[in-house]
Amino acid sequence: MNSQPMGKAWGGTVRPARHFAAWKGSELKKICQDSLPFAPWLHQAARRLPGIQPLALEDWLVHDEVFAEQMALRDRLLSDRRSDVFAVEDRALPAAEELLALILSRIGGGYTRHGQAVTRPDGVTIDLKADHPLVTAARLVQEDLCLLQQPEGAQEHVLTGAVLCFPASWTLAEKIGRPLTAIHTPVQPYTQQMAARVQRLFDAIRPDRPLWRANALFYHDPTLYQPRREKDPRPWPTGEAAYMRSERQSLLRLPGTQAVVFSIHTWVVPWERLTQEQRDGLDTHRVETAGQGA
Repeated sequence: MNSQPMGKAWGGTVRPARHFAAWKGSELKKICQDSLPFAPWLHQAARRLPGIQPLALEDWLVHDEVFAEQMALRDRLLSDRRSDVFAVEDRALPAAEELLALILSRIGGGYTRHGQAVTRPDGVTIDLKADHPLVTAARLVQEDLCLLQQPEGAQEHVLTGAVLCFPASWTLAEKIGRPLTAIHTPVQPYTQQMAARVQRLFDAIRPDRPLWRANALFYHDPTLYQPRREKDPRPWPTGEAAYMRSERQSLLRLPGTQAVVFSIHTWVVPWERLTQEQRDGLDTHRVETAGQGA
């Protein structure tokens, strides 16, 4: 889970590209949003780790202009690389069922329910009984979905299930079944002190009061599916990065099972589509660069 602080760049200073390269095919256009609705580097509360803020339940799920393209990619990854993007433990089934029920109660305009099927705004119909409820839930909304539960007597929450199609430098297979501290390996600022703070935060989440935070990283590559194993060194990119990648990470407690839902909505925005205020703010509050660079 990419929760790097905003500050120094990996391997030295890496400045954002003032002019990004020409598109290399139509696929890149489809995964890039037109704008970045929230720039965490412009807000002091968001810059300070972990940068948690309250979230209204009605704002939990986000539907943006690349819904159809991101959902098509998720469907393709679940079909072609299922074991890479979906993992679940048996104990997570009740929580997955509760999450699906909650999502069905929250989706609105553009969705059509007919019996045991739902047609998404992009026209794709999802059979509600044809797959694991966590997969079904993830095929209805634009967010990646992770379930975290605290076993009896455990000190930390554990990742018990996830559909993670748009990872930013982490690999689901290495994180499933592991507690929060291990999940954040090798995130440098995730110290024992921060781990204790995050666990206290998880303990305090109320079902009617979800939370959210946002991160931001420059990327040379706009690809949404970018896993990286813990043992693999993070590349030190050079040159100018053309894309801002930002995740809106939400935390919501399910009232029945008490599981915590960690949902991730991903924006990838070309540098030139950032507002002038957002670009100017980067001169004062630098963000890091991840991914391959030339």
